[in-house]
Amino acid sequence: MIHFYHVTKRFDRYSTALHDLTFQIEKGEFVFLTGPSGAGKSTLLKLILRQITPTEGQVVVNGRNLNTIRRSVLPFFRREIGMVFQDFKLIERMTVFENLSFILTVLNVSPREHKRKAYAALRAVDLHHRMNAYPLQLSGGEQQRVAIARALINDPLVLIADEPTGNLDPDMSQDIIRIFNDANLRGSTVLLATHDRDLIRESGRRVITLEHGRITDEKVSVGERAPARTDSVFGLAQ
Repeated sequence: MIHFYHVTKRFDRYSTALHDLTFQIEKGEFVFLTGPSGAGKSTLLKLILRQITPTEGQVVVNGRNLNTIRRSVLPFFRREIGMVFQDFKLIERMTVFENLSFILTVLNVSPREHKRKAYAALRAVDLHHRMNAYPLQLSGGEQQRVAIARALINDPLVLIADEPTGNLDPDMSQDIIRIFNDANLRGSTVLLATHDRDLIRESGRRVITLEHGRITDEKVSVGERAPARTDSVFGLAQ
C-alpha cells in the first residue's frame, strides 16, 4: 500500500530531512511513526500525500508512483487519503458541520447523505453537539477532534495522522486510538505519527522510529491492541 524505495529528501545542500529510507506498509496495517522533533516524520507524511517529492528514490502509494503521477490525477489520488494535520486546517468562516460537509461535496457525496455522515463522524469524536459552532469557538482539543472526524468521514483507503492526540487528555487519547482502530478494521491502512510513548507501548502495533532522517528501529510494541467497538459509529458492523 505504501512503499518507499531508497528515498532521500533534501531541501537544500545543507539540509537533508530524510536519508535513503526503504520500507513498506502493507494494505490493512496500522503502523506508528515516532521519533524526536526534527527527525523527519512530517516530511515523510508530506511525501505520502504528495505535497512534496523526493530528491532521490521512489514513493508508491496504492499502486501509484508519486514521482510520475500527473497533476490532473492528484485530486483523485488525495480523495483516497484521510489526513489529520497538526495545525487542523479548519476553515474559520464555516461551522463545524460546514467544514465536514464541504469535504463531502468535494468527494461527490450526495447532499442527502451530508448530514448523516457528518453527524456520525462528529459523534465518533463526541462533538455532535457542536455541529453549529465555528472553529474559533472551540478549544484546541475540540478543533483537533473535528479534524479527525473530517479525515475519517469517507472511510479512506489510507489514513495518515500527525500527532492526532497532541492536545488531548489521556482518556480522550485512548478514545481517539479506538476510532483509528475502528477505521483500520473497516479497511483503512493507518500511519500515525506520535511522540506519545504510552500510546505506542500499549498498542501492540508495528512501530517505525526515525532519528535524524534515518530509520533507527522497527518493531512491534509489546502491549495489547485497544479493543474495537462492536458497533461502528459510521453504521457498519465490525
